[in-house]
Amino acid sequence: MSDQELINAAKAPTVAYNKKDWDGVKAAITAGFVYDEVATQSKAAGADQMIEAWRGWATALPDSNATFESAFVSGGKVVLEMTWRGKHTGPMQSPKGEMPATGKSIEIRACQIVEVEGGKAKSMRHYFDMMTMMQQLGLAG
Repeated sequence: MSDQELINAAKAPTVAYNKKDWDGVKAAITAGFVYDEVATQSKAAGADQMIEAWRGWATALPDSNATFESAFVSGGKVVLEMTWRGKHTGPMQSPKGEMPATGKSIEIRACQIVEVEGGKAKSMRHYFDMMTMMQQLGLAG
């Protein structure tokens, strides 16, 4: 695969998330896909668990959307830099229970490291600053 094909395959799950296209997310990842959301210390194995996790974000931030800033390829892995934006209009699940909507917007920078195999995302580590997000929502000092 060319570097651009690897980048497109790495972006595909997030592009589908932006549209809240769960079938598109499923089509963009391998059967054994592993998702590691570092900021929340949560992991998901397979499409069903990943989509469940991402539906949680879509419930809390229905208009959430990632804009890609840059992409780098090295050894079959793609590093994506992005900015997440959205408005917190729905309940957000947390380890301490449900947090009601604040009506506030977020804008946070993030990074995904995606391993691609056979034209699909095989694994994804997603890094973002949870503290910044919580401050923007008025939930942390």
